Amino acid sequence: MAKFVKLMPSELKPLREVDERLVSYNIEMTEVTGGTFWKAYTEAQVDGTEEFPVIQDWSNMGNLQQWYNPIDTTNPRLIKLARELGVAWIRVSGTWANKTYYDFEGKCGGKAPEGFQNVLTKEQWLNLLDFVRAVDGKLLVSIANCPGIHAADEPMPFEQADLLFRTSKEYGVPISAAEFTNEPNLIALSGLPKGYTARDHARDHDLFGVWLRENYPECLFVGPCTVGDIDMFGMGNDGAGGGMAAGFQMVTTEELLGEYKSPMDVFSYHYYNGVSERGAAMGGHWPYAAILDERYLGIAGHCARQYVAKRDRYVPGGQMWVTESGDAGCGGNTWASTYADVPRTLNELGEFSTITSGVIFHNTLASSDYGYLKHGTFEPRPNYFAVLLWNRLMGKVCYALPEQNSEGAHVYCHSRKDGKDGFVYLVINNSWTETTTVELDGEAELYALCGKNGMRSRIMTLNGNDLVLGEGDAMPALTGVKVTGKVEVAPGSCVFIVV
Repeated sequence: MAKFVKLMPSELKPLREVDERLVSYNIEMTEVTGGTFWKAYTEAQVDGTEEFPVIQDWSNMGNLQQWYNPIDTTNPRLIKLARELGVAWIRVSGTWANKTYYDFEGKCGGKAPEGFQNVLTKEQWLNLLDFVRAVDGKLLVSIANCPGIHAADEPMPFEQADLLFRTSKEYGVPISAAEFTNEPNLIALSGLPKGYTARDHARDHDLFGVWLRENYPECLFVGPCTVGDIDMFGMGNDGAGGGMAAGFQMVTTEELLGEYKSPMDVFSYHYYNGVSERGAAMGGHWPYAAILDERYLGIAGHCARQYVAKRDRYVPGGQMWVTESGDAGCGGNTWASTYADVPRTLNELGEFSTITSGVIFHNTLASSDYGYLKHGTFEPRPNYFAVLLWNRLMGKVCYALPEQNSEGAHVYCHSRKDGKDGFVYLVINNSWTETTTVELDGEAELYALCGKNGMRSRIMTLNGNDLVLGEGDAMPALTGVKVTGKVEVAPGSCVFIVV
């Protein structure tokens, strides 16, 4: 059914101010050191003309992952494109970080000591710190917690962590926020010490909080960095309901924090809009046909609202950070690198802002199919330009709208980023077939986004113009067009309207 939306600025009510670093991102530790990460899809799989085979055997991760050399964090294109996004938090973490040895004295010869899986050199870390400084970023990390650090029944020591923190501070790019361990509630998959339990985590999490306060009091204590310990995918879709398959041990936030003696500054969790084709055997995979579905687009808000209750218990009045986010766990869906994921990405930013103040760390900046930039070449994907426009247009004040979202009309509103009087509306038409009509209140500036050759296009257009880099990596023009009267929003498209 076609929708009609009338913009009525006089009825807007301010909800809250959003964090200027709302749009943030991960550079996974495996990208810094080199390591295994999710296999790239074939071109035909991205196009949707070749199915990805469902892999049942998760005991052999070689079916799903491959080795990648470290990304070049000194690359001028990478730095330029990250700077264009504006100020952001940069998170260096991931499961790989749980098992990383910091070899800043060069004693290992590239070979990980017993109990670790990989090695971080001082040169690699300083290059990463140079990147953070070059893009005016703030650094969030998690520390190693593996058999090479301690046994499960031994309290966590922090000599290795102190080396990472001290080196960063002395170099002039301090660690500004820290999570203890990445996804500790997936105990069997996270590389933690053998026999490690939720009670062991609660002990060590409190110890880390005490250590952080005593040694680096300026650093925010963030946590508990969990994933899926809520009704994450249970939105009622065939083949996508439920959670992890049998065999994946998962514990709750409450079990992980125990008596909670060391209060955190920020509550964090991970959210993905399902599981990708790579991990479909686990459950929680949504088919491509569902990407505009109300239930699918509702997952981000569904998760945030559940975690608000946990945040209010552990960090009352604090921010909520989604320290990993993307269209699907296990490296993204086959369509993650195309325009097809843009409605979900923009909808997540819009809805999250109506629920809480905080930060969303997209996974990742420049790796796997869900990266803002293509691995290796750092070519920007549609999602990159979508969040770039968000950052350039959407101001810090988020407004409540009189009408609820419904199919064909997901509408969000913020103040203007340029500081001028007025508002910026985001309208997402999540219908596959029907056009949405927006009636304007006077003259406006329109920024209309859609896939160049359909939803699965690798190129997104802005008002009909391709969003691609020009000669010398010149940015494309990100300008609107003047409109009055009514605006027709095509099926599957997203528009920013500045009034």
